[in-house]
Amino acid sequence: MSLHDVTADEALMRLSEFDAVLDVRSPGEFALDHMPGALNWPVLNDAERARVGTLHVQTGAFEARRMGAALVARNIATHVERHAEGWPKEFAPLVYCWRGGNRSGSMAHVLAQIGFRVHLARGGYKALRAALVRQLDALVTPLNFRVICGPTGSGKSRLLSALQMRGAQVLDLEMLAAHRGSVLGALPGEPQPSQKHFETRIWAKLRELDPGLPVFIESESKRIGKLQVPSALLARMHASPCLRLEATASTRVRMLLDDYEALTRDRAELLFRLESLTELRGKQTVARWRQLVEVGDFPSLVDDLLAQHYDPSYGKSMARNYQGLMASPSWLVNEASPTAFDRLATQIIAQV
Repeated sequence: MSLHDVTADEALMRLSEFDAVLDVRSPGEFALDHMPGALNWPVLNDAERARVGTLHVQTGAFEARRMGAALVARNIATHVERHAEGWPKEFAPLVYCWRGGNRSGSMAHVLAQIGFRVHLARGGYKALRAALVRQLDALVTPLNFRVICGPTGSGKSRLLSALQMRGAQVLDLEMLAAHRGSVLGALPGEPQPSQKHFETRIWAKLRELDPGLPVFIESESKRIGKLQVPSALLARMHASPCLRLEATASTRVRMLLDDYEALTRDRAELLFRLESLTELRGKQTVARWRQLVEVGDFPSLVDDLLAQHYDPSYGKSMARNYQGLMASPSWLVNEASPTAFDRLATQIIAQV
């Protein structure tokens, strides 16, 4: 039988070497966070886990273990029949559950008895998560960030995409957070990940980056939607050189109308989000925005939002967090086409 215990740090270091990463926790646990690339092979689903827990409280550990064993055995058999049929004998999966206990132990034992080269994560998800958080802070330190700064609508996200298309290293926090980072930034039909899974996504991206090359990242506040940017990463960004984008008012309005087109088609949702600014910007200002939405004058709405909300907030944030911003090199964005951003990305890569 080929069954090997591995520490959390070793498992993370070798994560890409395993033929599969099997998370045997319930679907609910898996949805909150899981290791990059993991497959969910629950030995107990959410309802079964709740049943076993209730039985443990009502009648004691023995009856709960008897029920749990039967459920786990059936579920493991189902997974093996459905998913492991084509695996060669040399197949080497990593298996983990919450704390490296009975759930992962049962799955690992069966797979090892079959003849697969099974690795069991010691301490389970809990240990993997702790190791990942430690590594995340350490991975940030040597990176050579170049922070793309500029007011809302200046094309920072578009430039990041163009830089990535040109082969530059990019850390796109808004993509990882599934949010554009403002009160209007929620993506239609795409919920944000949990805080833990956001950090897992960041860790997975950080470990791909070469410290010897620049890493382009957009200036962000400490929150992106409901999520917090890890403090070590935020501090590293604030201490890094900036690249400053400037754009004409008309260009900014045009790009924002493109970016938030879905909101202009869902006026009820747009009004709901604007209402959340009442305490910050006042009833009179929000009432004016509401009127612009109701008559469909979205260019005027965007222009007023920039002047009354986004630009004042941006100015305060930049003055506080990027004190050398005005001395940073700047680029003018005067058109919104992909060709223009590709040209800008090429210029920046050549100069950085």
